[in-house]
Amino acid sequence: MNRCSYSTVRLHRIRCAAGALLTALAVCGPSLAWAQAREVITFAGVTFSEAGRGDRLKAWVDKFNKSQNAIEVQPIALPFATLAKTVFTQMGGGAGPDLVRFDLMDFYAAVQAERILPLDDVIKTGDYKFAATDKYMMVGGKRYGVAFETSNYVLLYNPTLVKGGKAPASFDEFLASAKTTTGNGVYGYAYRATMAEAPGYWQDLCNFVYGFGGRWSDERGNPTLNSPKVIAGVAAYKKVYDAGITPKGTDAATYRRMFWERKLAMEIDNGGVAGIFTQQAPDLPLAAAPSPFPTRAQGLVYAPLTINANTKHKAAAATFVKWVMQPDNQRELQALLGASNVATIVDRSPEDLAKKPWLKVYDEQTSHSVPQLVQGLELKTPEIQQVVLENVLKVLQGGVDPKKAMDDAQQQVVSRVLRK
Repeated sequence: MNRCSYSTVRLHRIRCAAGALLTALAVCGPSLAWAQAREVITFAGVTFSEAGRGDRLKAWVDKFNKSQNAIEVQPIALPFATLAKTVFTQMGGGAGPDLVRFDLMDFYAAVQAERILPLDDVIKTGDYKFAATDKYMMVGGKRYGVAFETSNYVLLYNPTLVKGGKAPASFDEFLASAKTTTGNGVYGYAYRATMAEAPGYWQDLCNFVYGFGGRWSDERGNPTLNSPKVIAGVAAYKKVYDAGITPKGTDAATYRRMFWERKLAMEIDNGGVAGIFTQQAPDLPLAAAPSPFPTRAQGLVYAPLTINANTKHKAAAATFVKWVMQPDNQRELQALLGASNVATIVDRSPEDLAKKPWLKVYDEQTSHSVPQLVQGLELKTPEIQQVVLENVLKVLQGGVDPKKAMDDAQQQVVSRVLRK
């Protein structure tokens, strides 16, 4: 066969193969060609990696995919310990997932680094019945995200272990009840108070300080670590430490297990933990109440949904964000997240409240919740946190006066962290 004949035969074969492919597409129906034409966007989040909730969340995202003809969202499961580092590295190289569920600390870092897009042209505040915590999505007068998950802190207690079967209504009642309960292998209360669990230690300390009316900074971002109300919160933390009501040195995983094993009467914890208790011990007597402090303010775990500034699919990503904000989808998202809240105010079903009455306590806490960050100095929080925890540890273990410890903390933050 000469070269010309060979070329003719080869061209014929290519045409036949192309025709066969088109025939196959026709036989398979339009679905394959439709799927290939869809615009794929990626969504990175910690929740996708969680047992139980991760699968439910993926199924929820798939509802969006089935509702669309031209867009498909692909979930990316990343663990909490590596998500921020992984995503920020990718963003620094001009890439990264199109959508990101950030931790609040990383959200502020992403805003400052201009790694995420303003959403004012996507989400109009007046169009939605936002929860009170939506204000934390506004930076410099611009919206950079919507809350994907909000988890509040309240007092969880076992009515069969607590004196009188009722939650304490004040801090003094709380201490008295915890002392009465403690004994025979049962403890009245548990919290974290070691540098080995510094992040959790910070969360628990924030609840005491906020509950006694203190804040780590004023409205202008000036540190207020030695204000009277902060000192009052630290002093209360010390009272609990000295009262003999806690399993000292026990980590959170252990004392949470003690709770569902009925060896712990009370703890202040977030909604995710309440959900774990009901899964681990469905018959556990579980109740919730506002934390027993002078004010209702408590910490807040807040996870915003954002759009990567590097995305090549802004319109598609915006379509998904708008879908997330639709009432029915907000309701389903809140239900699958458990005791957490979403961006808008969503009423629980009567069935859920009857089965888990503690949900109502968590929901009512939202308007009182405060981020566990130093307001106005959000990106300095890790450094300030280290200084505060080290000084509070001197109060707990070294007998240092709370006022002196917090005066020292204030001076160290101003000189070492803020360089003033």
